[in-house]
Amino acid sequence: MNLFFEEDGAFKVGTEMSGTDSACQVELPTGKRIKVKRSHIFVTYNSPSPAEFLARAQQEAEEIDLEILWEFAPDDEFDFKTIAAEYFGDSVTPIQQATTILRLHSNPVYFYRKGRGKYRKAPAETLKLALAAIERKKKLEEQKDSYVQMLIEEHKAPAEIANKAIELLVRPDKNSIEWKALNEASDKLSCMPLRLLLDVGAIPNAWRWHVESFFMINFPKGKNFPENLSQPHREAHDELPLSDAVAFSIDDSETTEIDDALSVTPLEDGKTRVGIHISAPGLGIQPGSDIDLVARERMSTVYAPGLKTTMLPKEWVAAFSLDEGLICPVVSLYAVVDNETLAVLSTDTRLERIKIEKNLRYDLIADKVTEEAIQEGNLPVPYGPELIWLWKFAKKLLKGREEVRGRPEPVGRIDWYFSLKGEDENAEIELKGRRRGDPLDLLVAEMMIFANSTWGGWLEERDVAGIYRSQRMGRVKMTSVPGPHDGIGVPYYAWSTSPLRRYVDMVNQRQIIATLKGEKAPYRNNDSELFSIISTFDSNYSAFNDFQSRMDRYWSMRWIEQEGINELKATVVKGDLVRIEGLPMAQRVPGLPELPRGQSVLMKVLNLDYLSLVMECSLIKVLNESHEEDLEEEEIEAEVEAPEAVPPPQEAPQAEGAEPGNAGQA
Repeated sequence: MNLFFEEDGAFKVGTEMSGTDSACQVELPTGKRIKVKRSHIFVTYNSPSPAEFLARAQQEAEEIDLEILWEFAPDDEFDFKTIAAEYFGDSVTPIQQATTILRLHSNPVYFYRKGRGKYRKAPAETLKLALAAIERKKKLEEQKDSYVQMLIEEHKAPAEIANKAIELLVRPDKNSIEWKALNEASDKLSCMPLRLLLDVGAIPNAWRWHVESFFMINFPKGKNFPENLSQPHREAHDELPLSDAVAFSIDDSETTEIDDALSVTPLEDGKTRVGIHISAPGLGIQPGSDIDLVARERMSTVYAPGLKTTMLPKEWVAAFSLDEGLICPVVSLYAVVDNETLAVLSTDTRLERIKIEKNLRYDLIADKVTEEAIQEGNLPVPYGPELIWLWKFAKKLLKGREEVRGRPEPVGRIDWYFSLKGEDENAEIELKGRRRGDPLDLLVAEMMIFANSTWGGWLEERDVAGIYRSQRMGRVKMTSVPGPHDGIGVPYYAWSTSPLRRYVDMVNQRQIIATLKGEKAPYRNNDSELFSIISTFDSNYSAFNDFQSRMDRYWSMRWIEQEGINELKATVVKGDLVRIEGLPMAQRVPGLPELPRGQSVLMKVLNLDYLSLVMECSLIKVLNESHEEDLEEEEIEAEVEAPEAVPPPQEAPQAEGAEPGNAGQA
């Protein structure tokens, strides 16, 4: 006796060898013997052979008209033998019975299984909707197949994929046919989806990928500011007292967010009053306002070569930027200094207005403001005497920090950056450098460090919450707990001097303003809002720094190509890690022999991969010279080993928080 039965959800055939009332021993066509329950057997027959029986049943099942079978089926639950008799007639054969159950079982849209061998037909309306869905799915599958064919055979991107190419990689909807087609084509071509989209022109070039993917991830609502934001009112602060100090700023010509200015006022009895004046958007931007929510979402201005996305809309920047000729609301830190010893005798913080007499531009006067000219006592630039005095005061402050640090501040190394003519990958690249420790760079950096340190202590003395940047045991962190910054050499360091560009500076400024007014500060020491701001700022600021680092690397490689450079000098940092001389770029050189730190080597450029930001190079020779590398090893390693990861923020005072070309503002 041959049997047609179900085992483990599959239909099988075999020959009964022995059995009982409840089960039997069955030999399969393969020769294997299994035990089958009698309740699992659907059809018994004598011929043909089991293998032929199953093959014929499977073939004939496809010939059954589903529409007619569904029409013949009763509305109530039915047995497969009943519907087989309805469809084939009373003389239904064992093969036809098997054919029927195979057809029923393989079409759950038409027939619902209600038990072993029992079914119920789907309601007409439900079936109609299900069939429509199947048809839609079929068309989508055909559309997907056409996309795959176009990507692979025609080497073109369908418009539907090209229009959302970067989104498919950054925020993929894995249920969409565009993503499924891209994924399938990539698998068949054995390449990454990003590479494929670049190859077919859906993403024009690596620059577009690096830039647009960054903004899509970090600015999901777009780079533009929302419409109908509230507008600033500069005249609202006219009640503030007007300072008698003569203020001037020092920034690069490209700087649009001028948030700090300086003043030097001679006093009687051999004293001088130094003023550090910071723009006061904290006066006009109230916590929880629409403009505050926008700034809080961004947390910082984004910088990269040729790109700048501001934290605040241009109207708000213009309202508080310390532009030449304007009378601006500021938070001022005044320090009375002894002219002979350059010791700080007292400090005073004020909320006031001040007229900005001049915006000095670093790139236009830096070559005239040299140590030699300062020593001669004659600077041929506006506010020459004031700059000379500030430089001497800055040198005094630097010496004090170096004593705390226990080591000298690294000076002399050039911080390289790029100026681009154009905004895309075809921009003409100009390489520029700023030497750490140059007079203008030094005096601005030291004034800002002095202000941030003083105001950090000022908040702590008054038991007012603030956001501090501290460093202990080499670890830098943002915290609400006051603490020293060992890397800079100050007991407190609270970013407060760039409120137009960093949200934490504006938070600290609000705390200072409220305290000066005798009002309750917006944030308390244990305020969850303060912790939330710190966490979000850390995340955003790290991502923005990483983007700038990656784009510096991209433009370094583009500059190498533009200049047709085949050989590069580099300085060994550690192991196979080198710093490329004359570029803001570090590099791993596999196979580099063990060389001492600071050793100069000559490298051959083999290949530039703008997508992965990897420059392949090899050692030509070891040069008979060496340089002391003053960039922290951990920072370089983070930049080279994981360009997609987050490198630690720079802590060198001349670099920390500085906008390229912004006088090294800390």
